[in-house]
Amino acid sequence: MSTKFFPRAELARRMVAAITTQAVGSASSSGLFLSAPRRTGKSTFVREDLRPALQATGATVMYVDLWANRKADPGAVIVEAVRAELATHEGLVKRLAKSAGMDKVSVGGVSFSLDRVGLGQAVSLSAALAALSEETGRMIVLLIDEAQHAITTDGGYDALFALKAARDELNSSRHHGLRIVATGSNRDKLAMLRNSKDQAFFGAPLVAFPLLGPDYVDWFCQGVDLQAPLAPERVMRLFEDASHQPEILGAAADRLRLDFALTPEATPEAFERAVAEQIEAADAQTLRIVQALTPLQSAVLRVLAAQGAGYAPFDARAMDLYRRVLHRIAPDEEVRPDTSNVQQTLAALQDKALIWKERRGVYALEEAATATVMRRAGLLDGAA
Repeated sequence: MSTKFFPRAELARRMVAAITTQAVGSASSSGLFLSAPRRTGKSTFVREDLRPALQATGATVMYVDLWANRKADPGAVIVEAVRAELATHEGLVKRLAKSAGMDKVSVGGVSFSLDRVGLGQAVSLSAALAALSEETGRMIVLLIDEAQHAITTDGGYDALFALKAARDELNSSRHHGLRIVATGSNRDKLAMLRNSKDQAFFGAPLVAFPLLGPDYVDWFCQGVDLQAPLAPERVMRLFEDASHQPEILGAAADRLRLDFALTPEATPEAFERAVAEQIEAADAQTLRIVQALTPLQSAVLRVLAAQGAGYAPFDARAMDLYRRVLHRIAPDEEVRPDTSNVQQTLAALQDKALIWKERRGVYALEEAATATVMRRAGLLDGAA
C-alpha cells in the first residue's frame, strides 16, 4: 500500500477548528474527550493526522500515551512530557530556575534540574506551562491518549487537577490558551474524568470518535495489492464484522500474500475466509484466558461484564449473582463468595489485565470487547 496509514485530513481539519476555537460559548477550553474502541485507528489518527494539523496552526503540541507503559504512574508520564517540551527552550529553563530561587543557573548541571518541575515541586505544572505560554506566544495543546488510566492512581489524579489549574490560568486573557484533548477506548471509563463535580474536567464535551468507514475500505482495496481486486462493498461488510479494526483486514491480506498456491479467481473468497478466521482467532484467545480462571474468578468476571456501568462489586445483588453463576458453572465448588474473597478475586483479575480499577474503587473491563466475546459464547447468561 502507498502509505502505512489512512490519512484523515478533513477530519483533522474539523477537529483542529473545534479545539482551537475561541468563539463565545464554546466548551473547547474545558477540554475535549474522544472515545472509540481500541484498535480502531484512534491513536494513529491522533499521532499522524491531528498532531501535525495542530502544529501547522503554530500551536505547541505535546503527546502522551498512558497505555505505552502501564507500569509507569500516569501522573509521572504527564509531567515528563511537559518537562521534555520545556527542555527544548533553554531561555525558559533559566527563568524557571530563577523562579525556583536560584540566581546562579547552570542549565544541565547541578544547579537546576527539570526534576524541580512537577507535582509538589518547586515549580508547579501550572507555573511551568504558563511560562511556556509566555515564551512561545502560542496556544498549547496536550494530547493524552488512553486518558482513563490517569484516574487509577493518586499521581494521575493530582496531574489532572494540576492541568485543570493550568487550563484555567492559560485560558485567561494573560496567556495564549491551553487545550486538553483526551482519548479513551472505553466511553464509560473516559466519562469518569468529566461526569462528576469532583472531577478536574467536569462538564467537558465527550464525543464518539468517528470510526473508519467506506472511504477507508476504498483506500484499502485500492492499495492492498493482492492477486485479484477486492469488491469494496463486500469488504465493508467484513470490516463491520471485524468491529472496524484495520488490523483484522491487514492480517487477512498478509495470510493471502503468503499463500503461494492461491489463484486470482479464488482470492476474493479466500480473503473473506481469512477475515472470518482472524475474528474467530481473536475471540478464541479471549475465551482461552477466561476459561483458565478459577470458578470464583470466572463468576465475578461474568457478573462484571454483564452489568457494565451498573456493577457494584459488594452489594447484595452482586453477591447473589456470584453465588448463582458459581453454582451453575461449578456446582461442586466449596468456596462461597464473601467481601474478602471477592476483593481478592478482583485484585487477581486486575493483575491478569482483565479488569480496570479506578482509584476510588470503581471497576470495569479492561477491554470493552471482552463482554461482546463472552456474550457471544453464552458466558453471560444469567449473570445480570
